[in-house]
Formats: sequence, structure tokens, C-alpha cells
Amino acid sequence: MKKPVGEQELVVLRYVAEHGPATVGEVAERFGEPQGLARSTILTVMERLRLKGYLTRRKVEGVFQYASPVPPGELLRGVVDDFVQRTLSGSLSPFVTYLAEAEDVSDDELKQLQDAVARLRQKRRKD
Repeated sequence: MKKPVGEQELVVLRYVAEHGPATVGEVAERFGEPQGLARSTILTVMERLRLKGYLTRRKVEGVFQYASPVPPGELLRGVVDDFVQRTLSGSLSPFVTYLAEAEDVSDDELKQLQDAVARLRQKRRKD
């Protein structure tokens, strides 16, 4: 299991996964500045993510480009799995209870949840 990511690391990681490959300068300009983050902060966060194995980098024309080795959807599944394992001791019940009581679940999100449950039921029938 990879080392967990912090909140700031997660938002930078999601940005790079969705918009990468990108240089530190590009991420700082397009993402960091609007968030009030200095270039040095973006560099530090991206390097921490690289050392944790969440980002890769390669030199292109003398500048490092960073990228996520996995697609954004897979990345989020891994982050959610880590959260469930570490915070909820591997149990989905507290998360499901939270969703059932949440007041801000949109119709689209509810449809996605229903589709996910249908896929889970289908998978169980095959096993």
C-alpha cells in the first residue's frame, strides 16, 4: 500500500491526473496561482507525490514533466480504498450510512450509486 496523501496533495494529484503530463510551472500557473499556492509549494507537493509513488516524472526538453501513472478514475478508487481501510477499518457500512443520510446527493449521483449497487449484485451472482 502506498503512503497516504494529505488534503493538499490530493487536490494537486487530481489536477495532474486530469491535466497531465505537466511541468511544475504549468501546474503552478494554471492551478496553484488561482488557489493562492506558490510555485515552491507546488514543487514540494509534486515531489512528495512522486516519492510516494503517485506521480512519475520524465525530462522533456530539459524540463521535468509529471504525470499520474494511473487514470483519474483508478486514482480516486485507490484514494477511497485507502480512506476506507485506514479510517473506517475496512468497513463500508459507515460510508453507506453517511450516504443514506446525506441531504445533498444529486439525482445523477443517486443514479450512479444505484448503478454501482446493480454491478455489485451482478458480480455476486457470478461468484
